[in-house]
Amino acid sequence: MSPRSYDPVPARRVAFLGLGVMGHPMAGHLARAGHQVTVYNRTAAKAQAWVQQYGGACAATPAEAARGAEFVFCCVGNDDDLRSVVLGESGAFHGMAPGAVFVDHTTASAEVARDLHSVAVVQGLHFVDAPVSGGQAGAVNGTLTVMCGGEAAPFDAMKPLALAFAKAVTLLGGAGSGQLAKMVNQICIAGVVQGLAEAVRFGQNAGLDMHQVLDVIGKGAAQSWQMDNRGKTMVDDKFDFGFAVDWMRKGRAPPQRLAPAADGAGGPVLRRCAGAGRQPLGHLVADQAALKCWPLAQRGCAGRSPEGTPMLTGVARSHIGSSAPRGGPAARLMPSRDHCFLGVMRASSSSLMISKARTTFFTPPT
Repeated sequence: MSPRSYDPVPARRVAFLGLGVMGHPMAGHLARAGHQVTVYNRTAAKAQAWVQQYGGACAATPAEAARGAEFVFCCVGNDDDLRSVVLGESGAFHGMAPGAVFVDHTTASAEVARDLHSVAVVQGLHFVDAPVSGGQAGAVNGTLTVMCGGEAAPFDAMKPLALAFAKAVTLLGGAGSGQLAKMVNQICIAGVVQGLAEAVRFGQNAGLDMHQVLDVIGKGAAQSWQMDNRGKTMVDDKFDFGFAVDWMRKGRAPPQRLAPAADGAGGPVLRRCAGAGRQPLGHLVADQAALKCWPLAQRGCAGRSPEGTPMLTGVARSHIGSSAPRGGPAARLMPSRDHCFLGVMRASSSSLMISKARTTFFTPPT
């Protein structure tokens, strides 16, 4: 874990549930910041290894870890995992004293966040949904972004502690608001990764030196965090990074259930994810940066024509000519129109009107 300085904060008794690639370093930062940390992990050996590294204590159940804690932090896999460590006689709520704050960093659904918030209120507890962005590197370096939902008082109480592993901790509204904001985050990331991967593949097919191309376009409007941190690794076929495909799939799944209630939840990027089974966007393997779709399509992963790159058709066909690479899933989301860049943006690249684009220009793939 990377060394860093911590703001002086009174030492608190805290628990941390879930010591995966995110939770392990996050709990470590809390210990290094001076807090008294008790950890729980489903695989007890991981909890014992954490204690050997950072001190503190480990517990056999979430309830035991939470007993006496002023704050209980949690970062587990999904809705079901979250309920399993929170509810029941062995769950954290059973061990928490009235007034204690449960802070959930799991990327879960807004629905489960609201449900657990309601249960917490009945039991005299506080619940803050607080999913994070920044990946494993952000957790290790203590530079995560935390999106929170809940009441102001427990948020204000937990924020100084969370800043041990985060650079920004923000309250965005009531219960579930943090999870909804994380869904927004995941939709943005999925679209950018798809576009970057397809661009890399197109450049390779065209015979370009993609390291050089990325150096050039990374100084212009195409620049993004994904380009800076994942572009050249895509070129080099290196995909062993900290954010697994199944977690991206998990992170985009909740909007499907919220589609009737959330305007925009049925947009093309999510529809692309929704029909992809265990490979979100149809092509991801091992890590989200592995979205170099056409090498996989050529091996039958997507069952589509391997010619060209998906996003190309809406633009290149009219500008490069009929010999341009054709087809692909993203291209089928956006018909070619001379007055529309990628079928959505009119007049300038800042005029992306998602709701209008969804109803006017995008057509789901067949």
